[in-house]
Amino acid sequence: MFTGAMVALVTPFHEGKVDFETLDELVDFQLDNGIDAIVPVGTTGECPTLSHEEHKQVVERVVKRVAGATPVIAGAGSNSTAEAIELTVYAKRIGADATLQVCPYYNKPSQEGFHRHFKTIADEVDLPMVLYNIPGRCGAGLTPETIARLDEHENIVAIKEATGSLDQASEIAMRCDITILSGDDSLTLPLASIGGKGVISVVANIVPADVKAMTDLILEGDLVKARQWHRKLFALSKNMLTLATNPIPIKAAMAMLDMCSDELRLPMTPLEDSKKAALHKTLEEYGLLS
Repeated sequence: MFTGAMVALVTPFHEGKVDFETLDELVDFQLDNGIDAIVPVGTTGECPTLSHEEHKQVVERVVKRVAGATPVIAGAGSNSTAEAIELTVYAKRIGADATLQVCPYYNKPSQEGFHRHFKTIADEVDLPMVLYNIPGRCGAGLTPETIARLDEHENIVAIKEATGSLDQASEIAMRCDITILSGDDSLTLPLASIGGKGVISVVANIVPADVKAMTDLILEGDLVKARQWHRKLFALSKNMLTLATNPIPIKAAMAMLDMCSDELRLPMTPLEDSKKAALHKTLEEYGLLS
């Protein structure tokens, strides 16, 4: 249902407020480059520092701007099941095509707790769900066994795997048929070798056409040609995302490319000046800056 190149969209700010005009421009840029889906208010979209009202406003604005041109997978996760249901109900009401549901963070549920959390949301709201497994940020994550149990629910259609483990992804693929999406740009092609069907991408904020070129080849089964794009994108992905915590580097890059401000909300802070030269060099080597 959801495959290919999907962008984990940034949320632009201006003087402390969401910059909706720039948000529209970023959505248009993605549509002009043929992106396969747009994912607002996830990790890259700084969902933890958006108020609930802002969260809903961003999702609604993206849905309206997209106007059916490509699927919108709205971030709706929470470490409170009731709150996640509320956000999911809203996403469905305003026309989102699916939701992205991160593993509950901080409270570190058991695997049974994870299962009940996601199943309850899927039972309550008839809308496709993409699971988001990122234990490095959440403190705990889904096991392949739990993912296989969740895959039995008709509304749970895919998983964004951001564990960084190909062994984990292999076990998921062996246990069930859920669509596996990479949560790490640098692992999109390696994940495809074991059945991955695309990526929810950070670097697609600046090079959506290139990410799509690679995932199109992956979906066509031409991993040899896809490897050429992987090699081109690899340095951009690794060099950028090892400079600082996401979304700090991607916002700094977008500022250098005059796409949006590098403004973030505390406790996130802009990229240090000492690291900007390295980022500028990475963008130069890719051909985005001269």
